[in-house]
Amino acid sequence: MNDDQLLRYSRHILLDEVGIEGQQQLIDSHVLIVGAGGLGSPVALYLAASGVGHITIADHDTVDLTNLQRQIAHSTKRVGEAKVTSAAQAMHALNPEVRITPLAHKLDAAELDRLVPTVHVVVDCCDNFTTRQAVNASCVKHQVPLVSGAAIRLDGQLAVYDARDAQSPCYACLFPPDTAPEEVRCATMGVLAPLVGVIGTMQAMETVKLITGIGSRLVGRLQMLDGRGMEWNEMRVKRNPSCPVCGQNH
Repeated sequence: MNDDQLLRYSRHILLDEVGIEGQQQLIDSHVLIVGAGGLGSPVALYLAASGVGHITIADHDTVDLTNLQRQIAHSTKRVGEAKVTSAAQAMHALNPEVRITPLAHKLDAAELDRLVPTVHVVVDCCDNFTTRQAVNASCVKHQVPLVSGAAIRLDGQLAVYDARDAQSPCYACLFPPDTAPEEVRCATMGVLAPLVGVIGTMQAMETVKLITGIGSRLVGRLQMLDGRGMEWNEMRVKRNPSCPVCGQNH
């Protein structure tokens, strides 16, 4: 690291759990963020600020006025722009050293199979079941940890799935691909703005912890936030041996 980097990341370096070695791991890392909306915004900003060296961010949508209530990587002046382009501008404003690869389209299974093996962590910030399943399947196939978040109304969820761990479930263990729930979206159901900030920020924290090896992770734990009473509940989850994605008996 050069002198500017030592100064920029000094508050990380002061932490015994991170230090210079951990910060260098962040600088050398590559993270894929799927979705540049309410969850993806804080994830992108905090990972850029933390010094993740290469961030690929994928989203096919454009910035809409209704997004600005919660999608803090975007601005009124950038309404109509591709979300990944808008997010890249905000990320570079925080940290011009970060290399950003914006992908302004939906990721299909073939592209995920090319991209996922090149990254250290995948962060799922999307809002549809089909994409979540495709991302999960690729992460299991290539043994790349997946940090998953979701938020709607005043309810949030957070989990880490790590196929490198023989005990870790995958997303499909909890939400089987053949039992797709009714799609619920902010456009019809609503969402409290700071809720996506809470979940997205925690996704960013778990990503930094995975890269640097800090502390315990959320593997095998699904955390659920009820924003009404500000209560966290946790469900312990085991790998399903009959899971059609990661199970041994399917």
